[in-house]
Amino acid sequence: MAARLLFTNAGNAPSNNLARSLRTGGGPVFIVGCNDDQFALKKSDADRHYVVPPANHPEWVQALRWIIETERLDLIIPTVDSDVDDLSRARNRLGDYLFLPRAPLVEICRDKYRLTELLRSNGIDAPASYPVKDMRSITGIFRQLGGRRPLWCRVRSGAGALGALPVRTPEHARSWIRYWKEMRGVPVTSFVLSEYLPGRDFGCQSLWKDGELVLIKTYERLSYLGMGSQPSQVSSVAALAKTVFEPKIVDTCVRAIRLLDAKASGVFSVDLKENARGNPCITEINAGRFSSATNIFDLVGKQNMAQTFVRLAQDLAVDIEDSYDAAPDWYMLRDLDGAPRIFHASDFSASIRNPWQRVGSGRARLKVT
Repeated sequence: MAARLLFTNAGNAPSNNLARSLRTGGGPVFIVGCNDDQFALKKSDADRHYVVPPANHPEWVQALRWIIETERLDLIIPTVDSDVDDLSRARNRLGDYLFLPRAPLVEICRDKYRLTELLRSNGIDAPASYPVKDMRSITGIFRQLGGRRPLWCRVRSGAGALGALPVRTPEHARSWIRYWKEMRGVPVTSFVLSEYLPGRDFGCQSLWKDGELVLIKTYERLSYLGMGSQPSQVSSVAALAKTVFEPKIVDTCVRAIRLLDAKASGVFSVDLKENARGNPCITEINAGRFSSATNIFDLVGKQNMAQTFVRLAQDLAVDIEDSYDAAPDWYMLRDLDGAPRIFHASDFSASIRNPWQRVGSGRARLKVT
């Protein structure tokens, strides 16, 4: 029988990518999408759509239950962090349809500073970080982090490098934080200053059931969407990504999740970046929802991660011999207005001609290759 699923925030890129992964996985699925934005629903790839109240509306849970009962659905899958938080708080009324990490774990992961401090105090690599208590404390934080420049200034919660910027001086940090406070209403105490991580940028996604690691995959971000318009020049959303075999990344992520909950269940998306010594440091953990780049995990390798998640949530058996499903050298290209494209390194030049080739004299000539 087809798995019958409800996607929250249907119509956004993460929900459509997840739908693409599930439909490519081989098993039949029926997807219902809901959103409080009717325009967003027009972009949804779900099979059926419902407008619902905003999550802070007193009848939001009641609306979800009506959809679940009407459509005879099996599972609710959140597609953005705020949905994870809202559904986590509604466990007493929706728990039979959820496959989420436990509430305390979700809460810890939402605060990047709190998470970082917990990891570092237990010997897991994460960037040295200090919370901004007020504008006067910024100079002291620069002193505490020594001569390292630049520092990384960001908001303690949120996704997509929210409020993130490399800063070289206390005045840089103060100006940036002041701007966000005055123009966006973000409190000064919402910011944290951390050591800057200059190395490679990784993503790791894993599935767990009752404390057992079921499946884990890794990729590297090579470039970012919106680089030209981002002051930080980086984002958690990769324009070009590549699957990689990195056991050290896997070890770091597994240790972190087991630290957070010895009985962990659900999906975990972890971001890591190498420090100056080449050690991968965890910068954030998104507990309870799939990465927006989930296609690179689902459409490559032996296992479809999205389909495996649904089976685990329904207590169905999964046959996986090696939890680390590494399939190196697959690339994913993403842009704003198109579906992700995935190809192997061996197909990089397929159907492409290069008529321009330099010659030894320094002049150039046309030559089809």
